[in-house]
Amino acid sequence: MNRGPCHDRYGAGVRGGAGRCGLLPVLVAVAVVAAACAPADPTLGSVDSVDAVDHVDLVADAPDAPDAPDAPDAADGTTTSAPSAPSAPSAPSAAEVEIPPSTTVPPSPVRLVFTGDVLMHSPLWRRALELGGGVHDFAPFFADVQPFVESADLAVCHLETPVAPPFESSTSSPRYGVPAEVVDGLAAVGFDHCSTASNHTFDRGVPGVEATIDRFRAAGMTQHGMASTPADIEPILLEVGGLTIGHVSATYGYDEGDPPPDEPWRSNLIDVERLVADARLARERGADVVIVSLHWGSSNSQRASDAQRAIAGELAMSQAVDLVVGHHAHVVQPIERWGSMWVAYGLGNLIANMPLGSGPFTSAATGDGVLLDVVIDPALVASGPPGTAVTALLARPVWVDQAAGWVVRDVTTARADPALRAVVGDELDASWERTAAVVGPFLPAAADG
Repeated sequence: MNRGPCHDRYGAGVRGGAGRCGLLPVLVAVAVVAAACAPADPTLGSVDSVDAVDHVDLVADAPDAPDAPDAPDAADGTTTSAPSAPSAPSAPSAAEVEIPPSTTVPPSPVRLVFTGDVLMHSPLWRRALELGGGVHDFAPFFADVQPFVESADLAVCHLETPVAPPFESSTSSPRYGVPAEVVDGLAAVGFDHCSTASNHTFDRGVPGVEATIDRFRAAGMTQHGMASTPADIEPILLEVGGLTIGHVSATYGYDEGDPPPDEPWRSNLIDVERLVADARLARERGADVVIVSLHWGSSNSQRASDAQRAIAGELAMSQAVDLVVGHHAHVVQPIERWGSMWVAYGLGNLIANMPLGSGPFTSAATGDGVLLDVVIDPALVASGPPGTAVTALLARPVWVDQAAGWVVRDVTTARADPALRAVVGDELDASWERTAAVVGPFLPAAADG
């Protein structure tokens, strides 16, 4: 986004950092093709197709002609003649009626962008040191996608790892604590907000959680998924282009460590009853739209698991959530619509250094991801159940060019670049095809150069 949304957990319009909330008039073509799904709960029925949205123009009605006044009655018992009743004024003709121009401006659509996992393995730290001339600079990794991120009204990343506590060494897999400058790099390229609940949340204990929260605050960003107080894990409200967006982040579990026994609120575990309660709480506090980010699914699997579908089905039945955005699988997973609620099961990786082979623990698809581009029409928020106001949804493919130093490529534009095609054309085409096989109906128009 154009730096930082106005935000407040309780709905007051507080501007964060140096942010701005102005809407950029960037509209995205509507991807109106529904992906069929077999819902986990048969009571839900099949997934509905995406209905075209009718936009109704409001036209001022011509004022009614004024009624003629009643003639006064003649006085009783007088010898004088009663005066003639005045003629009723004639109604003006349609040509004579001047309709004032409408001053009502329909609310402009709001555009949100979500990314896959940000997983900064140690080789990327060393590259960031080179790029920064001795200090970590992670922003150049995202230079190719920065214009797309900055053009959004709200850009939301998913930082899978905590940052290392101050004065402690950074660590990589399996117990992560990445350089704090990772957050600075995300802020520099236009991200406003991140989901942070993941299986790595407590890799560096509570000090890592606190360090991560502090760095986001210092960078002028907001996050949900890590908490310093019980109130911090309640739904966050983000003011964007006249809309109030409620956001909640949760994970399936923790790998390295757990929250202190007396502080379970330090992060969020996936519990459908709790998620529904949080979504409803967000709406009570003023949210027009509620988005849930879930760290779930099976690593390297491009199929949504039965557990993912069951959770999605329950959330859809609650009619409290507009959109579910998934992470953790490190590969792209399907996009479906359950009734009116949208589910993007997995957005793949935005950036990582995962093995790209074809063995049991490697996959070329871990180099792929999508930027999920969502358009919400404020005029439709109250017109139906949650999800109704989502008028366009697009999955823009990205690919991590490891050989070029982990540059995140916008696959659509990179395939149209003759210089890039000469070097990595086959890889770009392969990435496009892998992603198209999973979310094909939601891709932008192909650019083959």
